[in-house]
Amino acid sequence: MGAINYIIPFILLITIVVFIHEYGHYYFAKRYGVAITDFSIGFGKEIFGFNDKNGTRWKFCFIPLGGYVKFSGDRNVFSQSEQEKILKKYNQNDRKKLFLTKPLYQRALIVAGGPLANFLLAIFIFTCVYMFVGKDFTPAKIEEVSINSPAEKAGLQKNDIIIGVNNNKIESILEVSMFINSDNNEKINIKVLRNQNELNFETTPSIINSKDAFGNDIKKKIIGIKIGPVNDQFKKQKLGPTKAFFYSLKETWFVSKTTIKFIGSLIQGKGDTSQLGGPIKIAKISGQVAEFGFLAFISTVAYISISLGLVNLFPIPLLDGGHLMFYLFEKILGRPLKQKTQEGFFRIGLFLLMFLMVFTTFNDLKDWGLF
Repeated sequence: MGAINYIIPFILLITIVVFIHEYGHYYFAKRYGVAITDFSIGFGKEIFGFNDKNGTRWKFCFIPLGGYVKFSGDRNVFSQSEQEKILKKYNQNDRKKLFLTKPLYQRALIVAGGPLANFLLAIFIFTCVYMFVGKDFTPAKIEEVSINSPAEKAGLQKNDIIIGVNNNKIESILEVSMFINSDNNEKINIKVLRNQNELNFETTPSIINSKDAFGNDIKKKIIGIKIGPVNDQFKKQKLGPTKAFFYSLKETWFVSKTTIKFIGSLIQGKGDTSQLGGPIKIAKISGQVAEFGFLAFISTVAYISISLGLVNLFPIPLLDGGHLMFYLFEKILGRPLKQKTQEGFFRIGLFLLMFLMVFTTFNDLKDWGLF
């Protein structure tokens, strides 16, 4: 697969999720009367752009790894340093258009608007998929239990219908492996329907080195069962708007919850750090899913959008969550943190982000067999 087949889908994917993220900031800024000088997709030298009637420069830049919205009188969407010097440069009317003069709740909403837009994008995509393509509701039947496997030792049997995994209701055959592998607990609780009776079994899965659908190396949990559809029939159903919206919310929440649990396991030293990836891994995945067609690609856009929105809410300076943390301090103290304190936090945040970038890049290169 040529590099161009990775680059084009990657740029398209990043452009969509970054544009939506930055538009979230832009929307709330416009709503509260903040003057905006730049709306940029990418960093570095401008490739092309245009000015709208309000004087905002909309542009695409050379490095497509993010974006920003810049406000009048501010270095970027969040900076509040040197407030007094900035205010002296503007007359009374123009001061009302500055981000730093807005009430605390408005600044918080402008900052939170980016992650919120990412979640809304994912919900919109999932809703459309469930309405126009459909959602799988095929019951999962155990067709085979391997000898001496964790499943056999736990008491699972052929023809059991799996209806739950670790308190998650199983509504599709596709969810069984997903729930087993997304759980960080050592033991897995399997609820089955056997002769119209609900039974619970606890099993400890084995962890093996495997491949995902794209041939990438992964660590996979298995309990030693082969599952198939009841009556050998797959059940895919197009949903109405309300039901589709409900399941899109459910999917977005599940991805967010699973991501938070995974990060928690990393902090505790229990998570698999090899699964962390950066831009190179995203580029590889976007190129691979693009080969499977539009549906696979747009679904990946939804998952990446959730990840971007969620990561940006972490209380790390330089991220949206870090600035929301500052606003919380401001609310509690009745005043903003001192500039030196903020700069100290920003240095810590920069170090953490640089460390994460280096670590994920190493993982990406390792995944490509370069280490």
